[in-house]
Amino acid sequence: VHLVESGGGSVQAGGSLRLSCAASGFSYNGYIRNCLGWFRQAPGGRREGVAGINSDGSTSYADSVKGRFTISQNNAKNTLYLQMNSLKPEDTAMYYCATGWSGSASDCYTMAVNIWGQGTQVTVSS
Repeated sequence: VHLVESGGGSVQAGGSLRLSCAASGFSYNGYIRNCLGWFRQAPGGRREGVAGINSDGSTSYADSVKGRFTISQNNAKNTLYLQMNSLKPEDTAMYYCATGWSGSASDCYTMAVNIWGQGTQVTVSS
């Protein structure tokens, strides 16, 4: 499995960005706890889960992004997306695509990650 992110950039507060992750070689293999998702890491901070999705399309989000971010997937293209609206300066971070296993089907954003992408930088200015 190889994960490649794209779509990062610089935007002013209140703006939007859409991240994409090409997930070559990935398959859910029918396991409901097998997840794809997005994590982020701000300078000096720890890496944290942002959003996750599983094979039946169930999504989960960190409280800090609920109502602003939307995770989705195009199974035919094996691509994962993160639509980020109403961006805030505190959303500034390196964003990583990841795959792994969650403790439950409804908490993919907290997954134990097996594979990381290389990351894409998002910078939000005030």
